Amino acid sequence: MTGQAALVTGGGSGIGAAIAARLARDGAAVLVADLNAEAAERVAAGITRAGGRALPFTLDVAEPAQAAAAVAAAEQAFGRLRLAICNAGITDRVPVLELELAAFERVLRTNLVGCFVSAQAAARAMARKPEPGGHIVTVSSVSGQFGGTGRAAYGASKGGIETLTKVLAVELAAHGILVNGVAPGPTQIARTAHGPRQRAAFLDRMAIKRYATPEEVAGAVAFLCGPDAGFLAGHIVNVDGGFAAAGVMYDPAEGA
Repeated sequence: MTGQAALVTGGGSGIGAAIAARLARDGAAVLVADLNAEAAERVAAGITRAGGRALPFTLDVAEPAQAAAAVAAAEQAFGRLRLAICNAGITDRVPVLELELAAFERVLRTNLVGCFVSAQAAARAMARKPEPGGHIVTVSSVSGQFGGTGRAAYGASKGGIETLTKVLAVELAAHGILVNGVAPGPTQIARTAHGPRQRAAFLDRMAIKRYATPEEVAGAVAFLCGPDAGFLAGHIVNVDGGFAAAGVMYDPAEGA
């Protein structure tokens, strides 16, 4: 991906920041887009200090005009957009009986609508002739694959992203645009403020008994943006320590 222009939404912190740094280290020029302008500036400055190419951009991912402006800014600074990572997202953990419609819509607007809007803007640029093509990677979650307490809004948004990813892959392959996604499991970031009971609930179902690092998720994204993923379309790669693979887990030595 040396020299390729990349857009990373939600790039100001957590997994997004790790993705931006990894793509830059692999040679991409990255527009770090985030609603938090200071966070985007901080991440872009860190990439630049490390010898990479990056610029910050303030972005509300659910606003089509802003998404189009982000794509235009990336292309003006770095050339034809070839990589787009739709990572921006927020979390809300509220029981169904207490969840207000406004809160539900807020999560869907940022996570699902934002993914669609930013992916559409990127795809429109990548589909331009001559020489259309590129990679779009969405970021969902294992919470979009299972029913989990307190995750009506978050789980619905992430499940929607996974179906959207497959639709985008089917429609955009004809334009040389490969669309895939990653679904992180529990990942050690500031937003993941899990208490001991919640951590135990996750770890009990995981083959690898720890949380992921943001850099491990970024590694999967980098693979999906590279030439070795040239025949992959519509896949969701779980970076989850075996969470989705697990069924009943216990030590047979302890008896039935």
